[in-house]
Amino acid sequence: MNLGQFSLSLAVKDIAASRAFYEKLTFKVIDGNQSEGWLILRSGDTVIGLFQGMFEKNMLTFNPKDVRAIQKHLKEQGVDLIEEAKGDEGPAHIVMADPDGNPIMFDQHPEDYEPSGEKTGDS
Repeated sequence: MNLGQFSLSLAVKDIAASRAFYEKLTFKVIDGNQSEGWLILRSGDTVIGLFQGMFEKNMLTFNPKDVRAIQKHLKEQGVDLIEEAKGDEGPAHIVMADPDGNPIMFDQHPEDYEPSGEKTGDS
């Protein structure tokens, strides 16, 4: 089972301040819309997401090619899901928590997804 690309999704209070901080650590925006409260940044092989007002806690995020196969496997293993994938195909996500309550999201993008840089001119 391939979990896909890993990133850390950070629940931030001020996305502009967080962006400026992580840019000092050599992260560059590869996707997102700051005015909508989300940015995806990369430095080398490391990916983080900044999310203002979308999540209560930081979470581990994986981007698999088939989230429904992961959902099936987890359910067979007796893992409780907080959110299950909707529909039978296409982009979807599932959310679970580890034994300490840390949220983990598996978020399947469309097959043709390519990070396209920031979608607005916000700085």
